[in-house]
Amino acid sequence: MEWINAYHQSKKALLIIIFLIFGTFILSLSTGIMPLSLSEIIHTFLGNGTANQELVLYQLRLPRMIIALLIGAGLAVSGAILQGLSRNALADPGILGINAGAGLAVVLFIFVFKQAGSSGVVSPFALPVFAFIGALTVALLIYSLSFKGGVDPGRLLLIGIGFNALCGALLIIIQLKMDPRDFQQATIWLTGSIWGTQWRYVNALLPWIIVLLPFAFFKAKTMNLLQLSDPVPYALGMNVERERRILLLLAAALAGACVAVGGGISFLGLLAPHLARRLTGPNFYSLLPASALIGMLILLFSDFVGKNLLAPADIPVGIVISVIGAPYLIYMLLTKRGNGVKA
Repeated sequence: MEWINAYHQSKKALLIIIFLIFGTFILSLSTGIMPLSLSEIIHTFLGNGTANQELVLYQLRLPRMIIALLIGAGLAVSGAILQGLSRNALADPGILGINAGAGLAVVLFIFVFKQAGSSGVVSPFALPVFAFIGALTVALLIYSLSFKGGVDPGRLLLIGIGFNALCGALLIIIQLKMDPRDFQQATIWLTGSIWGTQWRYVNALLPWIIVLLPFAFFKAKTMNLLQLSDPVPYALGMNVERERRILLLLAAALAGACVAVGGGISFLGLLAPHLARRLTGPNFYSLLPASALIGMLILLFSDFVGKNLLAPADIPVGIVISVIGAPYLIYMLLTKRGNGVKA
C-alpha cells in the first residue's frame, strides 16, 4: 500500500525522468565518431545493420551506456541511504571517503597482483569484492568514530572528509610505485571513467545491482522510521543499531561495486538524492526509486557530454559530474540550515 501511495504522489515526476532517460539513451546511442540515425539503430537491433554498425552499437556504445545506468542507480541509492542514516544532506559516498576506500582497495589489489609477477588480466568479477571490502572498512571506521551516544552528523562528515584525504594520500603513494602505464590507467580510472567498458564489466556489476537495489527499496520503511527520533523506532520494537549497520553495509556494497567498475565518481550520491527529495519529498518509498532514476539520468547525460564535447577526446565522466556537483555543494553549504537531511 505504501508503495502504491508513494507512486501516485510522485507519478508525474517519475514518468518525466523515465522519458528523459529514454531520450538521452537514444541520443547517446546515435552520436559519436560514427553517427547513427534512429532508423540505422533500429535496423541494427533487428539484425540488419552493417558489421561496423553492429561493432559500434553492441561492443562500444551499448555496454558503456548500460554501465552508466547501473552505476548511476547504485551510487544515487547509496547516497540516499547515507543521507538518511546520518540525517545530513551533505552525506555522500564520495565526500565521506567510502568511494576512496573502495578505490584504494582496488588499486592495492591490482598493484599486489602485478607485483606478484602475474602477467594475466585482473578478473572484473574480483574487483567489486575488493572494492566492497575497502568501502565497508572505511564506512565502519567512520561510523564507529562518529558514534557517541548516537551518530553525530557533523562529526560523521568531518571524519569522513579526513578518511577521504587519508585514502587519497595512500592512493598516490601506491600509484607512484606503479609502472608508468599502470599509473596512467589508474589515474584516469580514479577520476571516474567508463570509457572502453566491455560486456564483462556489465556482467560483473549487474548481479550486485540486481540484488542490492531491491533490498534497498525493501528497507524504505526502516529508513522512514530512522528519520524519527530514536525512542520512536525503539518503542516500535526495532533494533535501531542493527538496522543502521545493515543499511551501512548496503550503502558500502553499492558504492564499492560501482567504484570497482566506474572509478571515483564523486557528487552523484549527493546530487541525485537531493534533487529527488525536492521532487518527491522525504518519503523513502518514493525517494529511493526517484534517486535511482535521477542518478541514471545524470550519469548517462554526463557521459554523453564527456564523449561529445571535445570529440574525439573523451572527458572522464567523473570530471563532468564534478563540474556540476562542486558548485551545487557550495550552494548547499551556503543555504543549508542545521544538520538535517532537509536542505
